Amino acid sequence: MSQATNAFIDQNKDRFLDELKDFLRIPSISTLPEHVSDVQRAAAFVADSLRKAGLENVEIIPTAKHPLVYADWLHAPGKPTVLCYGHYDVQPPDPLELWTTPPFEPTIRDGNLYARGSADDKGQMYMHVKAVEALRAVNGKLPVNVKFLIEGEEEVGGESVAKYVAENPAKLKADVALVSDTSLYAEGIPTLCIGLRGLVYTEIEARGAARDLHSGLYGGAAPNAVFALVELLAKLKDHSGRIMIPGMYGSVEQPADGGGGERAHIFAH
Repeated sequence: MSQATNAFIDQNKDRFLDELKDFLRIPSISTLPEHVSDVQRAAAFVADSLRKAGLENVEIIPTAKHPLVYADWLHAPGKPTVLCYGHYDVQPPDPLELWTTPPFEPTIRDGNLYARGSADDKGQMYMHVKAVEALRAVNGKLPVNVKFLIEGEEEVGGESVAKYVAENPAKLKADVALVSDTSLYAEGIPTLCIGLRGLVYTEIEARGAARDLHSGLYGGAAPNAVFALVELLAKLKDHSGRIMIPGMYGSVEQPADGGGGERAHIFAH
């Protein structure tokens, strides 16, 4: 980073922080219907911030649930394209009594900024926007092509962004997908997270006898609901951790080695 860019950041640090605080004050809780208008307000804030940073083709994209926000800057011919992903929605702040200060009133303590969303994911995502602003302000251009796709459903499953990505491969085509939604190991140590495990929620109900059955008389014959659940769980994975669900790995491709002159794809999440 050049001295001029560092100087621009230092000169505008207080403004950047005030803007982030305004963003954090929006209770964009995607899981609660009563906060739908707040989620929409957060999407509008993101779109406005992208415009002010110099991004073009800014869109607030309606979905079946919460809107997506898209923007790009594609004036670096022959250079790679970076797709920046993030989310502006947050989890509910409950239990409130465990907060030292109100979750939607950003507070600085010991050099840290505390608020719901400050680390997941408004802070990281807004950092990308401000980086673009700083580079354009100092250099008049960016060193690479940039696309942004910011969603409002990450905390509720991300169905809309998955659908949009599948339907718009050309629009979102990029050499690198940059996702900052994880943490640093320690201050001053750059951390590149190249993969996270996914998860699946499910609820299984096992029904047994309507009343207690004498184990001596019925224990060997009557099905036991607890044992059935234990057996079911035991069949999900083997001792090495391999998932045993039939067809689980049928459509999973092996990672490419990035050789052969092709660009390697890095997903930091």
